[in-house]
Amino acid sequence: MSSAGGRHFLQIPGPTNVPERVLRAVARPTIDHRGPEFARLTHEILAALKELFHNRDGDVMIFPASGSGAWEAALVNTLSPGDRVLMFDHGFFARGWCGIAERLGLEVDLVPSDWRQPVDPAAVEERLRAEGDAPYGAVAVVHSETSTGVCSDIAAIRTAIDRAGHGALLLVDAVSSLASMPLPQDEWGVDVVVTGSQKGLMLPPGLSFNSVSAKALAASDNATLRRAYWDWEALRAQNARGFFPYTPATNLLFGLSEALAMLREEGEAAVFARHDRLAAATRAAVQAWGLETYCADPANASSSLTAVMTPDGVDADAVRQVILDNFDMSLGTGLGPLQGKLFRIGHLGELNELALGGALGGVEMGLRLAGVPFRAGGVTAALESLATEAAAASATAS
Repeated sequence: MSSAGGRHFLQIPGPTNVPERVLRAVARPTIDHRGPEFARLTHEILAALKELFHNRDGDVMIFPASGSGAWEAALVNTLSPGDRVLMFDHGFFARGWCGIAERLGLEVDLVPSDWRQPVDPAAVEERLRAEGDAPYGAVAVVHSETSTGVCSDIAAIRTAIDRAGHGALLLVDAVSSLASMPLPQDEWGVDVVVTGSQKGLMLPPGLSFNSVSAKALAASDNATLRRAYWDWEALRAQNARGFFPYTPATNLLFGLSEALAMLREEGEAAVFARHDRLAAATRAAVQAWGLETYCADPANASSSLTAVMTPDGVDADAVRQVILDNFDMSLGTGLGPLQGKLFRIGHLGELNELALGGALGGVEMGLRLAGVPFRAGGVTAALESLATEAAAASATAS
């Protein structure tokens, strides 16, 4: 490795960089998870999470698990064996959620989709209207598909469900969008939001969440899929007292409390605007390089990550290895059928303009060293994009 000094650049789309404030909070001495101090912490965190999710009338569940655990929790608490679920094959993680649903004994109607495009709300409405005698119990969609960098329009999907006059629950994976992109749960009519700690929440992996609407809570009363560890009711009963039905990830909860404080201090609008700026600058760099983003239409691009396609015959993983070896920077790999065809640049969580500029500089130097045919000037284009945004913001402020 030629660049031994400085910090490692972690530019994968999660786990993301953990801020020093959060690391210090996680390093606090562990406390009694059955004591009054912990109960106060639990109540404070749950109240802050409801505000973050924009969930007024429901509840937020915290599990010591990855996002895959939250996928399962969302399904087993709302559905029964043999229930039909409408899902869309629009990315690696959408396909993974489908696999869990099938293994749980649900009947999945998996709609083939173009991974470069978002879920089509018209297709949702069409399927719901043509469901026949076996109604769908839920529609499950990934908001920001982390494998592709494509974002689906959740508000439009909710409208499509309502236009069809259907009572299906809307379950949304927001693992790479929460705290990076808008997802107002109540306003958009999402019944269960699934997410994890290791992306926009700026924590290490290990916590997962279900933010649950009143409608989904009512559905759980009649759901008969087996659940024990993932049981919402057991969790809610203990959370009401400030505790958990098992030993919680106490120190990660310390970190969560600090991360939520940081998000409140920056302000929700500012957090979203920052992610939008960094995403736009990254796409400007890709365009200037003469490369192509996997997301076919910039209007549907995620503000959390950008997936960059390498030219035919160029192994994207070999390019990633050159960048890691020479500049100590990690980029995301292609997943599933995209292995070797693209690399992913994460620009979410604790990240600012200067850090992104350095990351894009590493990519541009890596493309050159790896012998990838491209045009120079991507970093310049990104910096111009960021400077233009900064000038506009300064003019507005004055």
